[in-house]
Amino acid sequence: MTTTQILAPTDADVRALAAEIGRVAAAHDAVHDRDATFVVEAYAAMAEHGYLRLAVPAELGGLGASMRQVLLAEEELGRWSGSAALSAAMHLYLTLLQGWRLRHGAADAEAVLRRVADEGLVLATSGGSDWVSPTTTAVPVEGGYRLDGRKVFCSQAPAAGVISTSAVLGRPGPDAVVLHMGVPMAAPGVRIEETWDTLGMRGTASHDVVFDGVFVPEGKIMGKRPYGVLAGPLLVAAIHFAPVVSAAYLGVARGAVEEAVRLAARRPATSVRAVGEMTARLRVARWALHAAVAEIGEDPPADEATLLAFMTAKRHAVTEARAVTDLAMEVAGGPAFFRGSPIERAYRDVRGGPFHPLTPDATVELAGRHALATS
Repeated sequence: MTTTQILAPTDADVRALAAEIGRVAAAHDAVHDRDATFVVEAYAAMAEHGYLRLAVPAELGGLGASMRQVLLAEEELGRWSGSAALSAAMHLYLTLLQGWRLRHGAADAEAVLRRVADEGLVLATSGGSDWVSPTTTAVPVEGGYRLDGRKVFCSQAPAAGVISTSAVLGRPGPDAVVLHMGVPMAAPGVRIEETWDTLGMRGTASHDVVFDGVFVPEGKIMGKRPYGVLAGPLLVAAIHFAPVVSAAYLGVARGAVEEAVRLAARRPATSVRAVGEMTARLRVARWALHAAVAEIGEDPPADEATLLAFMTAKRHAVTEARAVTDLAMEVAGGPAFFRGSPIERAYRDVRGGPFHPLTPDATVELAGRHALATS
């Protein structure tokens, strides 16, 4: 299948596309996991077959997939390779975000989306380290700002052309302002420091990105918000991030379940109840994620209720992915304990899910505050 033939993709199309990438990624996953090296073969296949333009509107040269279809694709890819799916999730949610900005009148969004479609531009984010209170500073200079600081957890940094990031203007505190902008990775003063050596998701190459006197023109500032507040551009980003990353982790859990069932079918002493529990829990978690998208819609409002809906689904997805993969380890037995087992790798990869903001605890706190405030 060549993706250039897809004008209005069906669900089957996006799953087939993801599986095509996944087969390539799976062939190299063990090496990248062992060495903590980037999933370059998967990204080459994504570039060849158009996976990274999946969420770009068709009229701008993309495949025109909906958010729901992006989730289907990411779940399928996660089944083959957690690192490839999570890396791609960071780019895909940002393209969905740019589509949202385009629909809501952002003058620069169309150019970004066309670059993704025409040039293969890869978008990265430093949101996991920045969140509401970035430590990177922005100092006014003639024509713009000077950025200085370090970003951690920058997934797919080696492949990125632009990183979506933020910096604090003024002394950090209630009176400060946070600026949001996209910074070219080739800009003077930007460098990658290879720090990624972790328990799981080792192929994402989520290295540190350092800004050392990086100039950002005033016209490239995409938005502003109060320091320490989840609002403005960060709120819209979080709303699009949550469902996409959730699908990647559910895909990892799905791959572990399928492998556990394959191994269990050969063993007469297998616990049928344990197999039923892990398959049922995975199915309900998937229902929750897709129900949240169905409830909110494809053009989500930028408000707390939307954030809470998607973060609640994300909390369920990542915690159930971890629980289900634990069950898969038990069902498969000793073979899953060996390095090289896809279940062993999945067992480690799903541990990353709860670290992404909002964390599971922060999500239930948000749910409690929202319920009290709206009662």
